Amino acid sequence: MTLSSALSDQICGAGLDPADIEAVIERSLAEDLAGGVDVTSVATVPATQQSILKLVAREGGVVAGVVAACAAFEVVGQGRIAVSANVVDGASVDAGSCVVTATGPTVDLLTAERTALNLLCHLSGIASLTARWVNAVAGTDAAIRDTRKTTPGLRSLEKFAVRCGGGVNHRMSLSDAALVKDNHVLAAGGVEAAFSAVRAMWPDLDVEVEVDSLEQLEEVLAAGADLVLLDNFTVEQTREAVRITAGRARLESSGGLSLSVARDYAETGVDFLAVGALTHSAPVLDLGGDLEQIREA
Repeated sequence: MTLSSALSDQICGAGLDPADIEAVIERSLAEDLAGGVDVTSVATVPATQQSILKLVAREGGVVAGVVAACAAFEVVGQGRIAVSANVVDGASVDAGSCVVTATGPTVDLLTAERTALNLLCHLSGIASLTARWVNAVAGTDAAIRDTRKTTPGLRSLEKFAVRCGGGVNHRMSLSDAALVKDNHVLAAGGVEAAFSAVRAMWPDLDVEVEVDSLEQLEEVLAAGADLVLLDNFTVEQTREAVRITAGRARLESSGGLSLSVARDYAETGVDFLAVGALTHSAPVLDLGGDLEQIREA
C-alpha cells in the first residue's frame, strides 16, 4: 500500500476499500502515462520546483471523491506530496471553495492533477444530482435509490457518491440480493414461479420482484414478496398499487421518472424511487486546479 495510514483510515471510515481506491487510481495513471512520463511537465518544469496546487469548485454543489482525489496525490507523490482535504465528502460547497490542497514537486502535482480532478468532478456530479432528487422528495417518506447502472470498475465509488448526496444504495452486486426482472419471469414461466424459485433456493436472501401491472402485483403479494418494483407505472397506477399493497410489502417506483415528477411519485406513498440517472447520466461538477506559490526547493 502506498497510501498513508491516516488517509486509509478516512477511506475505511467512508465505507470504501483503500485497495480498491488505489487500484482505480493506478489504472487511471496507467492510461494517462501509458508507460512513460508527463512529457510536457518534465520539459517545462524544473525538477526541483515546488508548488501548491488547489482543487477549487467553479460552481456550487455537493462534493464526493475528496478522499479519492487525495489518494491520487499520495500515489503519485510517494511521500513527496503533502495533501489535505479542506471539506469532507458530502459537504455542500460554493463556487470558489477550495476542496483539496496539495503541496510538493510541481511535476508530481501536475501528473496527479487530472486523475484527481476526473474522480472528484465525476463523483461530485453524482452527489450533486442525487441531492437534487433528495430535495425534490423532501418531506415525504420516499427515499432516492440508485441502481447497478454504474461505470465498470467504479461501482463502489459511484454508490458512495450517491450516499454523499443523501441517497441510499440498492444492491452492490448480483449476489447481495435477488431482483426478479422480466427476463427471469419469462425464463421461469411466470412472475409467481420466478419469485418462488428464488425464495426456495435462497430462503434468507432479500428478494425484490419487478411487476409491470397491478395483476402481477397481486400475484407476488399473494406469494409473499416483501419488496416489489413497479416498472413504468403512472402516478395513478402507483397510487393504486400502494392502496392494494396496504403495507404488506415495500414498493419501489422505477422507469419514466424525472425530477419534474419525482414528488408526484413520492407522495403516492411508495418507499423508494429507483433512479438510474444518478450514476449513468449525472453531469460533472466543475472543479479546477489552481497552481500557486511556486518556489525553488
